[in-house]
Amino acid sequence: MFNNSSKILFFTMMIIGTLITVTANSWLGAWMGLEINLLSFIPLMSDSNNLKSTEASLKYFLTQALASTVLLFSVILLMLENSMNYEINSSFISMITLSTLLLKSGTAPFHFWFPNLMDGLTWMNALLLMTWQKIAPLMLISYLNMKDILLISVILSVMIGAIGGLNQTSLRKLMAYSSINHLGWMLSALMLNESAWFIYFLFYSFLSSILIFMFNMFKLFHLNQLFVMFTQSKILKFILFMNFLSLGGLPPFLGFLPKWIVIQQLTFCSQYFQLLILLLSTLITLFFYLRMCYSAFMLNYYENNWNMSLQINNFLMNIYMIFSFISIFGLMFIPMFFMML
Repeated sequence: MFNNSSKILFFTMMIIGTLITVTANSWLGAWMGLEINLLSFIPLMSDSNNLKSTEASLKYFLTQALASTVLLFSVILLMLENSMNYEINSSFISMITLSTLLLKSGTAPFHFWFPNLMDGLTWMNALLLMTWQKIAPLMLISYLNMKDILLISVILSVMIGAIGGLNQTSLRKLMAYSSINHLGWMLSALMLNESAWFIYFLFYSFLSSILIFMFNMFKLFHLNQLFVMFTQSKILKFILFMNFLSLGGLPPFLGFLPKWIVIQQLTFCSQYFQLLILLLSTLITLFFYLRMCYSAFMLNYYENNWNMSLQINNFLMNIYMIFSFISIFGLMFIPMFFMML
């Protein structure tokens, strides 16, 4: 990814853009940070050797530019209301602002650009889009008090994220729909608690990084590659699919912990309908993760007669194994850690 100095510059600018948005004390400052972030991420996406990435960067620019324009429009309306005493419905302005931020983060019902865009990216760019690029919009959404519209977005996100992933063979699209589903959980946490959504986000980023680290190392882009690649190393295959189940939120893996926190918060606030929808959607996501893992965990699964030699970097593999160990057994060690304290 960092093959030349310009990429490092754009990567730094992208981080600075997000930090400007998060630390801004006015909506105009936040908008400026979002623009810097957008204009820095586009050169990171575009690759002269890959036509799909050029198409993806154009799609990303168009959707984000539309969202930025409408956001600026709502900011100007807000400034007019405050300075010139214009009679504008403040909930209407908040609704416009919220819809632009949902479009920026790729949350349903403004998610249509997200899976198609992911399909044209390299794994490292996809990871940035799924994790870092979500921080600024989600932070700005937490400033708005629009719980009714957010609830609709949460329900749509978790259902579309679950149903959309059912029929996918592309791993990048699968991860995109998984991201939309997790966004629904994050928005649920955001509605209840300032810190709960950030804890969820950190766990989600960690688990996604582990999976994408593996996909990038072996250049895996489609489901059938998973079944062909690891005929030599059964342990590697087991670990990879256990990480999938951890991302899905299956107990006793670490991925269940952030979901557990959100479930507890929702129970305290008596939001049982929302909780039911979230849990049903998670069951669907776990169903298609388990369907993929079925071949790895079945002993009588048919394998190819030919073998593919895996060129493995030992240092990277050791790092992957340590992170995977945390992902798989982390939930068991956390109670021990608190008991020791």
